[in-house]
Amino acid sequence: MTELKPVFTVSELNEYVDLMLSRDPYMGELTVTGEISAFKRHTSGHLYFTLKDDNASVRCVMFRPNALRLSFFPKDGMSVRIEGRAGLFGRDGSFQVYAERMEKTGDGALYQKFLALREELKGRGWFDESLKKPIPFLPRAVGVVTSGTGAAIEDIRNVISRRFPNMPIVLYPVAVQGEKAAGEIAAAIRKADEEQRCDVLIVGRGGGSLEDLWAFNEEIVVAAVHECTLPVISAVGHEIDFSLTDFAADLRAPTPSAAAELAVPELAKLQDSLYQSRDRLRSALLHGVERKKDRLELLVHRRGALLSEQRLLQAQQRLDLARDALADETERFMQRQRDRLTAAQVRIKAADPLGALDRGFTLVYDRKGGLVRRAEDTTVGDGLTLRFRDGRVQADVTGKDMYEKE
Repeated sequence: MTELKPVFTVSELNEYVDLMLSRDPYMGELTVTGEISAFKRHTSGHLYFTLKDDNASVRCVMFRPNALRLSFFPKDGMSVRIEGRAGLFGRDGSFQVYAERMEKTGDGALYQKFLALREELKGRGWFDESLKKPIPFLPRAVGVVTSGTGAAIEDIRNVISRRFPNMPIVLYPVAVQGEKAAGEIAAAIRKADEEQRCDVLIVGRGGGSLEDLWAFNEEIVVAAVHECTLPVISAVGHEIDFSLTDFAADLRAPTPSAAAELAVPELAKLQDSLYQSRDRLRSALLHGVERKKDRLELLVHRRGALLSEQRLLQAQQRLDLARDALADETERFMQRQRDRLTAAQVRIKAADPLGALDRGFTLVYDRKGGLVRRAEDTTVGDGLTLRFRDGRVQADVTGKDMYEKE
């Protein structure tokens, strides 16, 4: 007789495995040591993090009642010992440890490396406040060193386009984590500094663990920021994240979106401020004229017997001329301010590298995101990305004809 084997649904399977783990004497009450990574405190009060050593990692969660009993604030890079139980999260079948108690055993090796390098670079004077350059009030263009496909660049674009429409953005796409990231970031910062196509440079990425953000702690990147002649705004991670790039930059922003807010003013507010200044100036001038008129009338009243009607009329005429001259000068001042603002907008629009796309031109990039400027830089079979104003098109080079060089 054939033995019938049970057929589980996915939910039943996960529940069964979780039950088996809870009954295991080693998994039901266990102690694990390791280094915290990817730490997150949820708005619910629960703590989510990864515990890792040199060879492996495991997901962990500590629920709010247990988290409230902690005598310290956990953070990435901290070495801890946790007590709890192992289980299976039924929704996605992931193995995790439910931490009930946590004890700090020291700071992790990576965090210790961060602290040591910070003190070394601080000793060299790289973080001195006297080196900080002011951020320009109205830049010609904003440079951005970050991933070309990440959420950070989209957040920056959205904020800048909302605050100051048509402000040019010069993107220097790089890897933001991994072995090659630090070299690419440093090279992009130096390239932006050499080209001088922008007046301020945002360097950063979205949030992550200490390992994810480590490229922005590498000395080669910090040196590039320190040596950059352009003002640099560092926007690495979220508000609670700190990198050595933050200390070397001219200004630290808590997020990439906040960096965009700091890089450009709000056009609508500038215009409102201009109109308010005009109204205040006009009001002050008119008030001054009326005050002088009142003083004159008082003087005439007191010395009416001494002043002839003709002299009074002449004084009133001079007063009228002065009032007209003040009004004309006010209007000329406001027109000059409007002309300066219009000229600034025209220069910004003319400098917009994407403006040419409205006239039928396209930008050509290779698969690595580099700009292709000449036909001789391509070969048959290359994959290209064509950037139009309203989108991108993927294409392959099937043939090419070269013009004779003059």
